Amino acid sequence: MPALLKLLRPHQWIKNGFVFVGLLFGHAWSKPEFLVPGLEAFVAFCLLSSAVYVFNDWLDREQDRLHPRKKNRPLASGAVTPAAALSLALVCLAGGLGIAFSGASEAPWIFVAYLVLNAGYSLGLKHVVVLDVFLIAAGFMLRILAGTVGLGIAPTHWLLLTGLMLTLFLGFAKRRAELNALLDDSAGHRRVLEHYSEAMLDQFITVAASGTVVAYALYTVAPETSALHGTRWLIATLPFVLYGLLRYLYLLHRHGGGGDPARDLLTDGHLLAALVGWLGVLLLLMT
Repeated sequence: MPALLKLLRPHQWIKNGFVFVGLLFGHAWSKPEFLVPGLEAFVAFCLLSSAVYVFNDWLDREQDRLHPRKKNRPLASGAVTPAAALSLALVCLAGGLGIAFSGASEAPWIFVAYLVLNAGYSLGLKHVVVLDVFLIAAGFMLRILAGTVGLGIAPTHWLLLTGLMLTLFLGFAKRRAELNALLDDSAGHRRVLEHYSEAMLDQFITVAASGTVVAYALYTVAPETSALHGTRWLIATLPFVLYGLLRYLYLLHRHGGGGDPARDLLTDGHLLAALVGWLGVLLLLMT
């Protein structure tokens, strides 16, 4: 893969799929007036998230050279110059904001909030224990809001709570994976890891995973959910959610996974099968 393209981290664009949550649960995937702006919002987030990744790599290039895996990133390895990286980030930033403000959303402030959030994270808040993971989760929640509020689709409280708990789970699992990989030298690479321990992160992960399951289960059996989707059987999708979470924990503790959710999803057949099964049963029940 060319170094500049690698710098954009295209495999991470799968995270922007959270934009489509509103289209899915709002029964709007077949309506062009929702689908087209939804696709535009997805593209805008792909460009903006790539701009953020490039900017982060530019800021952390010296520190990344000391990291066992990150040292191979284009900036840390010297494959891309700092000037070229900043130019690429600016192009992505301009493109993403251009799409966001040209009609991709009824609430373009969501995209601006995403950039402000990530600027704060990159410039220091990523070193604040627990808050760092909440900021990661907030980035995902803004994607969900862009695909609901931004498209004129009202999200339910249970769905938002499920999204929050799931993204907190992914965030704390990421920190646990970093702690696993760096072991005793962890504090020298990501400062916030000084304040985490394996036992603490395991407790946080347990709370977030449990919250995800409970919130999603309550969403599937809520009377308003049954009325919206015309079925009381969305609870049948819960086993796929449970399996996916447990498989992710298995990868985290036994196979060095958890550090990159997008890559784990694309490379692990079990996770991919759980997602496809969940989506297939969900669509079958809602149509």
